[in-house]
Amino acid sequence: MKMQLLLVILYIVSIALLYIELAYCVCASAEYEINGHCCPMCAPGNRVLWHCTVDTSTTCESCSASTYTDEPNGLEICFPCSACDAGLRIQKACTQLSDTVCDPLEGLFCMIQEKGSCKLAVKHSQCKPGEYIQQRGTANTDTVCGACINGTYNDGTFTACQPHTLCQSMGRKQ
Repeated sequence: MKMQLLLVILYIVSIALLYIELAYCVCASAEYEINGHCCPMCAPGNRVLWHCTVDTSTTCESCSASTYTDEPNGLEICFPCSACDAGLRIQKACTQLSDTVCDPLEGLFCMIQEKGSCKLAVKHSQCKPGEYIQQRGTANTDTVCGACINGTYNDGTFTACQPHTLCQSMGRKQ
């Protein structure tokens, strides 16, 4: 009698643990959860046309023109391709697998970058008179200016300061 009672208790505990495990089921890394089910994800460049059911797998469809997905997903719609804003040019056009990649135009540098694409570009700083260009600006960095030391000058457009002309050395007065 005690043995039967023990078996019944073990059976009830096992069922309870199984129920708890199923209630807190976590989908695998290549799956997404929808309505309490774990469904296989669609590959990059695709979206979900129909979610899986108990009897069927996920049905995927390629992203339409001007849309993309760059990771495995359970999305019903693809992301719209980005356009390059003012001051930017297309470095790589959008595909079903990746968004548009933008680069700054000549004379500008990128201030805000996301996923390898420039989102905002601004004009390089200009050096002032009395400063020289210590480092020219690039697509990713601003211009760095340095101060001319006493006895030298620059109008801000050259990479080195020039010595002042000494009038006395030329036999002239200042």
